[in-house]
Amino acid sequence: MTSLKESQKVPISLAAQDLAEALAFAHELANASAKVTLSYFRQPLAVDDKNEAGRFDPVTRADREAEELIRDMIRARFPDDGIIGEEHGEEGPTGQRFWVIDPIDGTRAYIAGLPLWGTLIALNDGVRPILGLIDHPATGERFVGSPDGAFLKCRKLSVRPCAALRDATLSTTDPDLFTPGAEIAAFHQVSEKVKLRRYGYDCYAYAMLAAGFIDIVVEAGLKTFDVQALIPVIEGAGGVITDWQGGPAGGGGQILAAGDRRVHQEALSILSSGATMVA
Repeated sequence: MTSLKESQKVPISLAAQDLAEALAFAHELANASAKVTLSYFRQPLAVDDKNEAGRFDPVTRADREAEELIRDMIRARFPDDGIIGEEHGEEGPTGQRFWVIDPIDGTRAYIAGLPLWGTLIALNDGVRPILGLIDHPATGERFVGSPDGAFLKCRKLSVRPCAALRDATLSTTDPDLFTPGAEIAAFHQVSEKVKLRRYGYDCYAYAMLAAGFIDIVVEAGLKTFDVQALIPVIEGAGGVITDWQGGPAGGGGQILAAGDRRVHQEALSILSSGATMVA
């Protein structure tokens, strides 16, 4: 599933009733997962290092158990759906609808006792994610995106206008995650132009972009499970999210999200110089 480009897939359209059922189920998944992740949060917890790309990449039993629970629930309710998850890979049929899950986005924050980690749950119809949840159990906030828009509980979310990078608030999880050379140089060119920079928020930065408090998020090295749930939330709030070449963001990699298309275009013109082609 992850190897297929969005343009090569055949969509599985969902009727309104089916979409509503899927969204209700996504809430069930988030509620169940939160019981697991909160039970381990700020408790003594062994941490393993996946050590991807030579960097500290932590994982805990909370990550693994939460994903296992979500997978079990999906198999029981929708046995014909595929699944992609961070900890246990892919399963099920390709080329039709599938769920994409990241049980703890921000495990570094989680093991540091910081509350802004989140659980990401998306439903992809075979072409692109049509439902997305960004759930923050430690803060009690759940951001939801669908064809009906983006919401925090009953409040409809909307990005804010921002005419230029010089007026923008920018976030990235960690500048050290950009690779040396053209990639980090392109990021710094954007970063140097903005009014305010804030680091370390993982998926919470994208939620704040949808809520109208952050204007631009620039990242690199993301995976499918890092980004699929973000797309319906950001687009539902009126924002735009692409790769650094202006293409679809669903496969991960180098990601640019913005609330205002003018800022997105200004940043894209810079970041494209550091963009890498992904086959």
